[in-house]
Amino acid sequence: MKLTFHGAAQEVTGSMHLLEVNGQRILLDCGLYQGHRADTYERNLNFPFDPKSIDAVVLSHAHIDHTGKLPNLVKQGFSGNVWCTAATRNLSSYMLLDSGHIQEMDIQYLNKRRKRRDETPVEPIYTQEDARNSLPLFVSIGVQRPVPIADGVTLTFYNAGHILGSAFVLLEIREFSTGKEWRLVFSGDLGREELAILYPPDTLTDADILIMESTYGDRLHGSHIDARKRLEAIVSATARRRGKVIIPAFAVGRTQELVYSLNVLDDAGDIPELPIFVDSPLAVNATDVFRMHPEAWNQEVQEYLTEGKRRNPFDDANIEYVRDVRRSKQLNFISEPAIIISASGMAESGRILHHLKNNITQKENTILFVSFQAEFTLGRRILDGDREVRIYGDDYPVRAQVERIDGYSAHADQGELLEWAGHFDKARLQRIFLVHGEKEAQFTLAGKLREQGHRSVEVPVLGQSFEF
Repeated sequence: MKLTFHGAAQEVTGSMHLLEVNGQRILLDCGLYQGHRADTYERNLNFPFDPKSIDAVVLSHAHIDHTGKLPNLVKQGFSGNVWCTAATRNLSSYMLLDSGHIQEMDIQYLNKRRKRRDETPVEPIYTQEDARNSLPLFVSIGVQRPVPIADGVTLTFYNAGHILGSAFVLLEIREFSTGKEWRLVFSGDLGREELAILYPPDTLTDADILIMESTYGDRLHGSHIDARKRLEAIVSATARRRGKVIIPAFAVGRTQELVYSLNVLDDAGDIPELPIFVDSPLAVNATDVFRMHPEAWNQEVQEYLTEGKRRNPFDDANIEYVRDVRRSKQLNFISEPAIIISASGMAESGRILHHLKNNITQKENTILFVSFQAEFTLGRRILDGDREVRIYGDDYPVRAQVERIDGYSAHADQGELLEWAGHFDKARLQRIFLVHGEKEAQFTLAGKLREQGHRSVEVPVLGQSFEF
């Protein structure tokens, strides 16, 4: 059995790990890489293996850094099953089409610049049509329902508590050539013990090999309650300045959690009555999927709905879900205080760029970050205090207030990662591989896991392989 790390190795995005066993090749996640623009196109366009050689793909959840290369994989010849949960399939149908649209628009803009420089035009990594062609390959299965997915390999999903439909993966493997049996667990992205909408992650005790995320392996988050209080303070202070709160937010998960929190604060009279605009077609569609899965809503949400006699936690008279471009542009002319939640969460693409361009130079406004910002992204540059940033080829001074709330992170923090890993039997668990994290976070978490008594903790580099 062989395991190779082709993405999210000593970096956060581009999750993709290849398992080879019994003459078969199983890909764990197939995510887009987000980082240096010069590197991004080539890494997302090409694969370090032949896509036609892959027999199956297993998806942990629908975020694009875990699914976003699938249309390209299919475009280049993959034709096997894509295994996931039902909610992940529902969300991916919107997210991959949206990603294809972004690829097309980015290349259209880039080719205009290349034409002015008399350079050869380039093709998008994939199109909306390519994304649509990948969707028939999706096969959804229920949580805790074992299913054979390859010769000698059985898959079981467990709730990961990260976003709707997110799961961590158990592969029960019997290697034919040696007769060895393995239990391999891939965490995907783990959620928190305390989330506003979803249930916390499940736990397991028995595994031989663990591939675990480490996004926040070097820090602790504030509590869910503290995050809501911080949101209350930022919204109220910005409203007093007669400014707008601009929130780059992931369309899936973070947007719905923010809307719910704002509803709770508004119902309690803890924030001024403000118009709230969710300006992202993908977020609007994703919210529809959240409405379809009430079985995922935790006890807090159930009590909130019962007490307020509401049908769901995402709707209110003050909230407008914006779909069309015309209405999105009209938000630029709002002079009254308002809250605008828009994608993408790292401010790398989408409508959030227009809202930043139109609001980042005004000191009465607030740019509020509520999620992880990867290195080299626009969101990270703003958060790190750059005095001037480039948006759509023009430079804009950063005069707006810049704020951050870590408590809304959907990723487990260091303590929660250690607690989750601590459930595994240390006598049985032979190897831990840390992925999906920046180096400092990974090596810090590795040290903590060793202190916890785990025998072998590895931080693989891109392309590194291990044989068992």
